[in-house]
Amino acid sequence: MKRIFVVCALIGLFAVAAVAQKNKPWTEWTAKDAEKILNDSAWGQTQTEESGGSQSTQTSAISSTTASKERNVRSADAAATSAQSGETKAPVAIHYRVRFLSAKPIRAAFVRMVELQGAPAERVTELKTFVDRDFGDYIVITITAEGDRRRQMAAEQALSTADEKALRETTYLERKDGTRVALSQYRAPSQDGLGAKFVFPRTVGGKPFIDAAAGEVKFEIELGKALKINRRFKVSDMMYDGKLEF
Repeated sequence: MKRIFVVCALIGLFAVAAVAQKNKPWTEWTAKDAEKILNDSAWGQTQTEESGGSQSTQTSAISSTTASKERNVRSADAAATSAQSGETKAPVAIHYRVRFLSAKPIRAAFVRMVELQGAPAERVTELKTFVDRDFGDYIVITITAEGDRRRQMAAEQALSTADEKALRETTYLERKDGTRVALSQYRAPSQDGLGAKFVFPRTVGGKPFIDAAAGEVKFEIELGKALKINRRFKVSDMMYDGKLEF
């Protein structure tokens, strides 16, 4: 009973924090606020793969904490095993960041992080126009990779050489009702720091592909054996400044 109460209390605290974050002007976000939007929010999620196994890091702060504890336990076990065998191997992990670039909060968080990292004022001013950019008829999702350098380089190489035609066969957005929309354009990673860009049509049959009734949206990509990502985003959490942002 006590454990249930603690879990409920934690959920309540995270919910209050999320609301406060959304209500705070993005120009006042801390680095922690911006990172939360980019990596663990309604518009940005993380898929972590460690030692060959995939660990889901979803939008729920509870699940993120649990996953972190589980990884710590596995790391401790691995360390103990290594100590017994005389080896000093550490778990190898890579984090795939999946983000709705066409959603204003993601662009705002990106620019805010650039500002907090000490970019020149004129550069920040220039980037602020990017926050209010209109993506028109497109939904744009980006993927970046970070973590173990060897695995990161392999992922970046796979994304840099990916064939758009092949990607259209294995990359899509899917609503809760099973309706899918296939990839329409692909842009390999460039020097802008935003990662690989996957472009989808915003409207299908004259209607928005994502609306309040969509429930959730799944993004999936399979790039041979090199990359397989599956992330789900809850549409009801995508409200920002009174607007559904995606």
